[in-house]
Amino acid sequence: MTSQSDAQKPASRCKTLMIQGTTSDAGKSALVTGLCRLLARKGIKVVPFKPQNMALNSAVTVDGGEIGRAQAAQAQACFLEPHTDMNPVLLKPNSDTGAQVIIQGKAITNMDARIYHDYKQEAMKAVLDSYQRLQQQYDVILVEGAGSPAEINLRDRDIANMGFAEAVDCPVAIVADIDKGGVFAHLVGTLDLLSETEQQRTIGFLINRFRGDIGLLKPGNDWLEERTQKPVLGVIPYLHGLCLEAEDGINGAADQSDHEQQIKVVVPVLPRISNHTDFDPLRNHPQVDFHFVAPEETPPPADLVILPGSKSVQADLNWLKQQGWESYLNKHLRYGGKLLGICGGWQMLGQWLHDPKGIEGEAGSQPGLGFLATETTLEPEKQLKNVQGVLSHELNGADKEGRTENKAIAVTGYEIHAGVTTGKALSHPLVQLADGTTDGALSEDGQIAGSYLHGLFDEPAACQAILKWAGLAKLEHFDIRALHEKSIDRIADALEASLELDQLRQLTGIDF
Repeated sequence: MTSQSDAQKPASRCKTLMIQGTTSDAGKSALVTGLCRLLARKGIKVVPFKPQNMALNSAVTVDGGEIGRAQAAQAQACFLEPHTDMNPVLLKPNSDTGAQVIIQGKAITNMDARIYHDYKQEAMKAVLDSYQRLQQQYDVILVEGAGSPAEINLRDRDIANMGFAEAVDCPVAIVADIDKGGVFAHLVGTLDLLSETEQQRTIGFLINRFRGDIGLLKPGNDWLEERTQKPVLGVIPYLHGLCLEAEDGINGAADQSDHEQQIKVVVPVLPRISNHTDFDPLRNHPQVDFHFVAPEETPPPADLVILPGSKSVQADLNWLKQQGWESYLNKHLRYGGKLLGICGGWQMLGQWLHDPKGIEGEAGSQPGLGFLATETTLEPEKQLKNVQGVLSHELNGADKEGRTENKAIAVTGYEIHAGVTTGKALSHPLVQLADGTTDGALSEDGQIAGSYLHGLFDEPAACQAILKWAGLAKLEHFDIRALHEKSIDRIADALEASLELDQLRQLTGIDF
């Protein structure tokens, strides 16, 4: 990111386009990602922006804050490092009616929905502050909305959709997912529920995830344009096998199950599972039979069980026990399976969880699963940092004396947690960090491991080493970052081929 001390340029030179959707999962994140790459490849200084995001998948930024992972992926599409100004308001749900509120990268408090509704005016100040800084530094800002602008109950004090667009006076394109059906009803209904000024700033529609003969869609598009007097700005094809980091919800489409040399990996879907994008390298790996285990589903036999991150560790641990996972894990270990905990899952593996200040709920302590000799205490200050290190030599093909002919296996990742973990098990760490400290633990028998590092599988060599530890004999090279890059370019290519670029240039002033 360019600093504020750099030469300023008139904000009026910066062009903005906002992508809003008729529903959640209409394709807003992917579209903004593709448009970012399309412009960045032309040498245009473009930056992503999402005023308000509600998600439990987050990333650590270059300025030491926290934003949604979708915006981090969009920054990657722009060839930029993620920055807190790209997502100034992040809400991380910790119950059905409340969330942790993160403003410009820093957690400020927990609020229930009613209190946050009253707080939105303050949140909007942070949104506009970040947006104005980006205006001074970039030529184009591509904005992603949240949910739908037609959610009538949320219109008052809106900062996520048309409330923001009206405040900064930017054009809006509305996208709908034709694959789910009802695309014309979604688009017409959404437009009809907008105010007159909001309708005027809507420049047109985007139809996403189309498959079939596009000629058969033309009568519908003609009717839509005549009915609304708004153009269809593009029909984007359904892109099979696309791999992008999910904003929040879990999509099972990536799971693998048809390779000759495979290892079975299962992960429970906790009620408040966080950063499940950690598992993208496993879900897309050709040698991993990966399975997210849903609530009430019987966990299948596995080679490796991973307990994921959680926004409410004690509550999710209670849920695990109620679902029968404690007895399942004991049986899994008796039969020689491997067990790994990441972040909140790592905390669960210990003997005790302490929350003396009631950070995640009612103050108090409860027993952990007791698989590792650790205790975790929640503290108000959240740990936010990007880290580098190397895996423990036991995961590097070492013998019992620690000798290995292999080079150190690099690990990169990030920490987002409020817990501080102590205990005897830390004397046998899983990762040696570059700053001289350590992370996580590996049990003496080498069967159980824990780590605070999100992104533990992102480095190909580290992913291979962990899969080998879990029992996979013949390993194939797999690089999730290369797959992400390929997917971003595929979206950009598809948009370049399917959008009415000349019309978009005329309507937005952006040189698509």
